[in-house]
Amino acid sequence: MSNEQIDVEEYIADQEAKSEKIDIAFEYKAETSEDDDGTFSGYGSIFGNKDLGGDVIEAGAFAKSIGRKGAKAVKLLYQHKSDEPIGVFDEIIEDDRGLKVKGRLAMGTQRGREVYELMKMGALDGLSIGYRVDPKQVDYDEKGKTRRLKSVDLMEISAVTFPMNPRARVQAVKGTERSVREWEQFLRDEGNLSRTEAKAAASAVTKALEQRDAVKEETPKVLEALASLTNILKS
Repeated sequence: MSNEQIDVEEYIADQEAKSEKIDIAFEYKAETSEDDDGTFSGYGSIFGNKDLGGDVIEAGAFAKSIGRKGAKAVKLLYQHKSDEPIGVFDEIIEDDRGLKVKGRLAMGTQRGREVYELMKMGALDGLSIGYRVDPKQVDYDEKGKTRRLKSVDLMEISAVTFPMNPRARVQAVKGTERSVREWEQFLRDEGNLSRTEAKAAASAVTKALEQRDAVKEETPKVLEALASLTNILKS
C-alpha cells in the first residue's frame, strides 16, 4: 500500500490541507473478558523504524499534536473513510517505543461489530495513521531514499487490510486468546529471544495462563512465575 496523500477536507476546515498515511501491522495478545466491549490496544507507529514507503518517524513526532487535541479528537476510521467512523480512542500517548493507543470499537453499530470480529480472527490486521507533515520538520536522505519525520499532525488512525510497517503491532484485543505459536512470535519480536528460547518460553507461558484460568485463587502465584520467567529469559 503506497504512502499516497489523502484530502483531509473531510477532517478539517482547511480545504487545501493534505494528509498522508502509514500502514501498521497487528498482533494479538491473550486477554479474556466476559463482555466483548470492542476494546483494543497497541501501537500505531514505531519510532526509528523505516517502513516500506521509506519513511521513518522519530521519537517525539506526535507529542505536540496529541498534546494539543487529545485522544478523542483523533478519529478512529475504517479504511480511511471519513463517513465510516468505527469507534473512539480513549488513550493516545508516546512512550519510548512509539505511538501507543487504546481504542473502543462501536459495538452498537454493524461496522464496529464486523471490525471487532475480523480483528479477533486476524483477518483485519492493519492500522494506518493519517497525518499532515510540516515541510520544515522533514529530513530527506537522498542516498538512502529515506524521509525522517520529526513532527506530524495526527489526524486519524484507521483499521485497514494491508499493513506497511510490520513492526508496529496491536498487542491486545479483548475476547481473544493468543496461541502458543503467537506467544512464540511475540517473545521473539519483543524479547529478542532465539527460536528455541521463544518456543520453550511460549509453552511455559501458555501452561501458566491455563492454570490461571483453572484456579483463580492461584493467579498471584502464576503472575509471579511469569515475571520470574521473563527476568530469567532477559538475563
